Amino acid sequence: MATGAGPGGRMSCHQTENVIKKIIREIGQECASKGQTVSETLVAFMVKAVVLDPRNYFNVDRILTKQDVQSLIQLCVTRLLDTTNPSLDTIKMQVYFDMNYANRAELLKEQHRVLEGRLAPVVRDITDSRPCVKEEMENVYRTIVSYVLLSSGLGSPTDIEVVREVTAALQSVFPQTELATFISLSKKNKEQQLKTLTMLVTGIRLYNKERGKGGNSIDDLPAILNEAIPSATQALDEALNICHTVAPCYTALLESMHEDCRRYMQLSSFKLKEALFNVRQYEAFLCILLSEVITSAREVEVMNMQFAETMEQLKNTVQNKVSVGTTEVFPLFVALSNLWTSFQDEILLLSFLTNMTNNLQQFLETQSQLFPEEVLTSLLEGVTVKSDEERIRETMETRVNVSDFKNQEWLFPETTANFDQLLIQYHGFCAYAIGEKGLILPGNPAIGILKHKDRCYVFSSKESACIFAQNPDKFIQLNTEKAKEHAELIQLLELHHQFEYLAPCAQARSGDECLMKPITKCDSSTQTDTHILPPTIVTSYEWNEWELRRKAIKLANLRRKLTHATQTDLSHMRRESSTQVYLPKDIGTQTKRENSSNVPRPQIFLEGLRGGSSPTTHMVKVDLTRAVDET
Repeated sequence: MATGAGPGGRMSCHQTENVIKKIIREIGQECASKGQTVSETLVAFMVKAVVLDPRNYFNVDRILTKQDVQSLIQLCVTRLLDTTNPSLDTIKMQVYFDMNYANRAELLKEQHRVLEGRLAPVVRDITDSRPCVKEEMENVYRTIVSYVLLSSGLGSPTDIEVVREVTAALQSVFPQTELATFISLSKKNKEQQLKTLTMLVTGIRLYNKERGKGGNSIDDLPAILNEAIPSATQALDEALNICHTVAPCYTALLESMHEDCRRYMQLSSFKLKEALFNVRQYEAFLCILLSEVITSAREVEVMNMQFAETMEQLKNTVQNKVSVGTTEVFPLFVALSNLWTSFQDEILLLSFLTNMTNNLQQFLETQSQLFPEEVLTSLLEGVTVKSDEERIRETMETRVNVSDFKNQEWLFPETTANFDQLLIQYHGFCAYAIGEKGLILPGNPAIGILKHKDRCYVFSSKESACIFAQNPDKFIQLNTEKAKEHAELIQLLELHHQFEYLAPCAQARSGDECLMKPITKCDSSTQTDTHILPPTIVTSYEWNEWELRRKAIKLANLRRKLTHATQTDLSHMRRESSTQVYLPKDIGTQTKRENSSNVPRPQIFLEGLRGGSSPTTHMVKVDLTRAVDET
């Protein structure tokens, strides 16, 4: 989008960016004056969505005039204030998810970074301290205890019992007498030792808790996770069931509009498409969150087994022994600490996913208000509603005839190794129904996946697949135009490769890395000779050093050997000899004559600067500098 100003109506990129920021700011202020607070991210997305919509007649290649800018602002404000349109809720949902969602690795990395930042002042106090007297040494030791407690996250530093427990555990592995050695270490080694001490103390406290000798302030994280994960899964399943119930209803009503003109006149005023897009986007986000919860459940199951095995191994190692070697128990303490940190990470992840699930529900309010259950029931009279599973089940036995499309490549389960891992375009929805009917129908890969220009497409029926395959580029362009009319489809259908400037951060980061190349199967065989080259085994080879020494002694047979000395004519009466050479001379030449000149030194005196009795100052300047010819 360009805006015109200045000579020739052209602006630099910097000026254009400033104008766009100004437009976004004006839209935000306009919405705020009418009681609606919107984020800059939402406004920016809406500006681009309005410009893309062909119904608004904005040409992205043409320079916008002031009148165009004012029209753009009014259109954006109108759409942002239209709280009766589910489309706005869908865009808000997409912006919220894009700004707040992070995968497991990113979330944990950020959490660990925040924790390290909070502990940085404590670490700095410990590593930079140079205690000399006993009292200062005790203060440093107490600071180390605080660091260990805060870093482990097991208990409050204000609880006296917890502090005593941590101190006792720390003294068992790091007595105060070793503090002088610790202080002499480099800063990097100090930081590493602090982390090691934290893990050891955490493992000791967990072991004592298992034996019933402390650890009362430590929460039973495995038990909490075993209750929280099923609860989170149930909440997501219930929300998905609502989507699976409502989405087919909207789809059936939209299909009836295309089949019956009277139904079209009756339902055209309802925002059924926008409501369907809203529910489908909500369903897509819920599936992402559910996948994360399932991954978390698997991780917790594995960690529970590892924690129990490590604890049992530690019990068998320690038993009732008075003293145990550090090389035996320290690795087990560290393993317990690492597993417990993983439990803490899973608690954080689950809390994050639960909050995301709860916050997404607010973006369904408009759709649910427009189509309450009684209204939806009355509209569905005489309409057959098919669920996504029923639609797929009906088309499982139909398949595209490959011989009808000699210039097209079709993929099927039995001919493609990674069939289930292929990246399907349009989020797995029918590629024909989107642009032609404005519907989002679930595609059935069993019908056949069309590979066109390195991208894979699925269809809801054999007829749709055949029509699409006759001219794929035409229908792909239709889908793009449909996405311009409904901007929420850009993210829902994953069209970020066509609208890169509207791509969400999560999708822009991945880029084309998600593309999975199909691996077609074929039967092949090959045969090679067992031994192409003759054997090259050296029978006399020995790898044992002592065997080699034995053979060397045997060959030398030094027991019967004597040392002899002989003298030859060349070595008899040998003396040192010397030669004389002419050393190079030091010779100098003069190529030019040096000369110098002197100039007089300026000597200028000023009189009367301090003033006198008269009100005006009279200054006299005396120049005593000698002339050049006198020097």
